[in-house]
Amino acid sequence: MKNEAMLAMLKALSNETRLNILCWLREPEQMIESLPNPVNEEFPGGVCVGTIQEKSGLAQSVISSYLSSMQKAGLLESRRYGQWTYYRRNEEAIAAFLEELASGLQAKTK
Repeated sequence: MKNEAMLAMLKALSNETRLNILCWLREPEQMIESLPNPVNEEFPGGVCVGTIQEKSGLAQSVISSYLSSMQKAGLLESRRYGQWTYYRRNEEAIAAFLEELASGLQAKTK
């Protein structure tokens, strides 16, 4: 993973709400416990922007901006269904990021 990609992910995670969103999306079924998620079969783990916005308590424009920056950093994937956009974690990218971060930290301590 290139340094630019690592820095983009670290920057995206430097905001408490963005970090919370990534944590919430780890267990999306808890976020949508009372809300239907019609695309779950086609996009497992996807949660609608409106649901994320409700949980955060922030304006939709703010959440949309946060989600967009997290997607550009590679932390999230999205799908659009009609007028709704659903987001989920990009587990492969997150795992690569964590592995690279751990190996970089280990190299620095040697």
